[in-house]
Amino acid sequence: MKVCFHRWMLMGLSLLMSACQTSTPYPMSDHYDGKHFHNQPVEPAMQSAWKIWWYFLTTTRVHTVPEQPLPVKTLSWADWESLSNSEVHVVRLGHSSLLLKLHGQQWLIDPVFGERASPVTFAGPKRFHPLPIDVDSMPPMDGVLLSHDHYDHLDAHTIERIHHKVKHFVTTLGVGERLKGFGVPAEKITELDWQQSTERGGVQITALPAQHFSGRGLFDRNTTLWASWAIQSHSAQQSTKLYFSADSGYFDGFKKIGTQHGPFDLALIEAGAWDKMWEGIHMTPEQSVQAHIDLQAKVMMPVHNSTFDLALHPWYEPMERVLAASLAKQVNLATPMMGEIYTVGQPPSNDPWWRKHLP
Repeated sequence: MKVCFHRWMLMGLSLLMSACQTSTPYPMSDHYDGKHFHNQPVEPAMQSAWKIWWYFLTTTRVHTVPEQPLPVKTLSWADWESLSNSEVHVVRLGHSSLLLKLHGQQWLIDPVFGERASPVTFAGPKRFHPLPIDVDSMPPMDGVLLSHDHYDHLDAHTIERIHHKVKHFVTTLGVGERLKGFGVPAEKITELDWQQSTERGGVQITALPAQHFSGRGLFDRNTTLWASWAIQSHSAQQSTKLYFSADSGYFDGFKKIGTQHGPFDLALIEAGAWDKMWEGIHMTPEQSVQAHIDLQAKVMMPVHNSTFDLALHPWYEPMERVLAASLAKQVNLATPMMGEIYTVGQPPSNDPWWRKHLP
């Protein structure tokens, strides 16, 4: 009953919070009608929010949360800053939160450092593991990339906590208004539409289509844009290209992105939180591996798993299935622990670390 109460309470809070949101008009496009953003070419089929809430409340949940906190590899900032500036280094911090060193430029992607992916601190999905970094001693960041405005990707308390250490924020249309509400100065924010790019310190970031949706409540749906991202980092010796899927269902856009912007040295692809009730907006692990192939990427790192209880599948199923699918498709898979450094271009480790903690 406690879980059900928390979910009903969160739904009510979302309703109240969404009533305070406003939309900002942007130029008309094939994916913006003046009020709402849309997927292309068509919207994926999806159940109503009320049906999904009822489904969550009435469906039996088995092993969706690990019995014990999952281990992490603690990353010291001294070790991080000592890494070579001639390479690209990536660290999973949890869920889809990532720490990148892009030829010396330090970036965060979708940082969520709170205990819960929720509009409140006392209820909602709670993290399975501690953070592998000390946020208070975090060095200055050159940038933060924010893919969309859902609570498991955009955490108000995290932004309020770190924005004074961040030179610039890059995000999608509409999300900048939310950042301003969290205390980020307007001059530190760049908003991008699909197919638009910005470059900062030798790092080029391009917003690309994804098949998803946006909103932080029930009444502000699709008033801000969502995106996947191409990240290209340059040094005197090399150029490295990364792809971050953020949240997306499987769609033909991956092939187009691979043709137009690939190949990629590393694809950071969501593998987690799928369900038959919302199959158009989150991929199964097998679809995630196919997306990697479509993108023409050399190495795949699955994200969006192993941190929060956001769906009804067992917590370990994303990593188990993506590992099996990658072996079947002969895909190079990187499965670092949270806090473990992966250097792009090095042979990836696909150690199944999570198996030590299976029920």
